Amino acid sequence: MDNKVRVRFAPSPTGPLHIGGVRTALYNYLFAHKHGGDFILRIEDTDQKRFVEGAEDYINEALAWLGISPDEGVREGGAFAPYKQSERMSMYKQYADQLIQSGHAYYAFDTPEELDEMRQKLEAARMSAKYDATSRMSMKNSLSLSADEVQRRIDNGDPYVVRIKLPRQEEVRFHDEVRGWVVVHTNQMDDKVLLKQDGLPTYHLANVVDDHIMEISHVIRGEEWLPSAPLHVLLYRYLGWEDTMPKFAHLSLLLKPNGKGKLSKRDGDAGGFPVFPLEWKDPKTGDISSGYRESGYLPEAVNNMLALLGWHPSDNQELFALEELVQAFSLEKVSKSGAKFDVDKARWFNHKYLQERSSEDIASLIASDIEARGWNPEATYLHQVIDMVKEKVNFAKDIPNVANFFFEEPTSYDEKVVRKKWKNDVPGLISELGDALAQVEDFNASSIQSAFEAFAASKEKSPGSIMQPMRLAVSGQAGGPPIFEMLELLGKDTVVRRLKTASEVIPSGE
Repeated sequence: MDNKVRVRFAPSPTGPLHIGGVRTALYNYLFAHKHGGDFILRIEDTDQKRFVEGAEDYINEALAWLGISPDEGVREGGAFAPYKQSERMSMYKQYADQLIQSGHAYYAFDTPEELDEMRQKLEAARMSAKYDATSRMSMKNSLSLSADEVQRRIDNGDPYVVRIKLPRQEEVRFHDEVRGWVVVHTNQMDDKVLLKQDGLPTYHLANVVDDHIMEISHVIRGEEWLPSAPLHVLLYRYLGWEDTMPKFAHLSLLLKPNGKGKLSKRDGDAGGFPVFPLEWKDPKTGDISSGYRESGYLPEAVNNMLALLGWHPSDNQELFALEELVQAFSLEKVSKSGAKFDVDKARWFNHKYLQERSSEDIASLIASDIEARGWNPEATYLHQVIDMVKEKVNFAKDIPNVANFFFEEPTSYDEKVVRKKWKNDVPGLISELGDALAQVEDFNASSIQSAFEAFAASKEKSPGSIMQPMRLAVSGQAGGPPIFEMLELLGKDTVVRRLKTASEVIPSGE
C-alpha cells in the first residue's frame, strides 16, 4: 500500500441517511480532498433482512445534492470494484478459513436454544452473559469438541458460525485521531461471529477485509463503532495486515437540541426541522419524512452547518464555501464531545447563503410556486422584487408569501396595524396622499419621499404617523422592504390605486 489518503463512507441501505451519517460522509470528503486523496462510497448490504428498497439510490442522490459525490463507488466505478458488499460475497470465507487455520477463529455449532441457556446460566451466576474465553469451553465448538466430531458435523452439513478466538487478559491498544490512545482489555470483549450460518460475513469481517483490499488509509466513522474497533485491530493483526492497518477516527454524536441523547427523527418532528438530507417516503408504510432539500435549505448551508457541528476552525470564521472547508479541515480540530443541534443556527446559515445567491438563481428556486399562483411577472421585475425582499427571509420558498403584494392586490390588511394606526382621519389622509403622489412626475424613491414629506408637513402631521398606514394601504402588511424603494418598484398607477382602495375599504378605528 502506498501513502495515498483513501477514505470510505460505508452506509447500510436500511432506510434514509441520517444527518449524522451525512456529516460523517462530509468529514471523509473534506479529509480526502484536503490531502489529494480519494473518497469512496461502499454500500454495506450484508444484512439483507434489513435491506430497504430505494435506500441506496437515496444515499447517492443525497451526496450528489450536497456536492460531495464520491470518487469511487457503485455508480462511479473504480479500480477496486465492486463497491457493494453483496457482490463481494465469494471473497470473505477464505479469510475466515485463514483465521481458523492460524488458531485465531473456530467453528461454533451452538443452537439458539443452547446460546439462550448459556446466557441465562451466566446471568444467574451474576457473570457477564457473553461467549468468551470463560464460557466457550462449555459450548459446542471446535475448541471443546474433538477434531473427529468437528469434521463429522461439518460433513453432515450441521449449521455453524465462525467466531473469533479472543485471547485471555490481553490489552488491545490503538491510537484514535480524535480521541487519542484507546485501551481495551480482551476480558471486556466477546468472541464475535465473523461468518454467519448462511456463509455471509458479519460487518466485522467484511469491513476489515474490504478496507484492506481497497487500501483504505483512514477509517473515519461514528463513535457507535468505537466499541468494535479493538476487535477490528485484532483482526488486522491476526490476518497479518497490522503494518498497513488504517488509522481510526471516531466522530462524536450529533445530539438533541437540549444535548440529552442522540438526535432522532422524533426530535426533528417535535422541533420542526428535518433529520434527513432529502425527503423520504417509507416504501412499506408510505410515511413521509421531511428533508433539508425539500424544506428549502441550500446544500452549501447544510454542508457549512454540519461541518461546524463537531469541528472547530482555527479562527472564528463561520461561513465557508466547500473548497474553503476542504482547505481548513483537520481531524485535530474535531471535538471528542457530542455537538448539540441548533435549528436556529441552521436557519441562520441558510439565510446567509440565500443572500449570496443571485436573484436569477432564487427565481429558478421559486419558479414553480410563482407559476402555481398564476403570477406571470417580467423576469427583470421578479429579480428586483427578490433583491428587495430576500433579506427578510431564511428560505427562498418564503419569498412568494412575503412579496405577494408585488404581484397582486392586497386582499386583507394587518389587523393590529388597522387597530392601532387606522384612526378616523386616516382614510381621508390616505386618499389625499394618493392625489399628491399622482402628481409626482419622476416616480423614483427620492421624489416619492420628497412628495410624501411635503404632504405630511402640509397636513401638520409627523411623517411617522402616516408612513405605516401608507405601507398598510399599499401592501396589506405591517413591515417590509424600504418603503420608498418599494413604492418605486410597484409604480405610480398601482400605488395611487391601492391608496384610494384602502381609504375606501378599511374600516376606521376610534
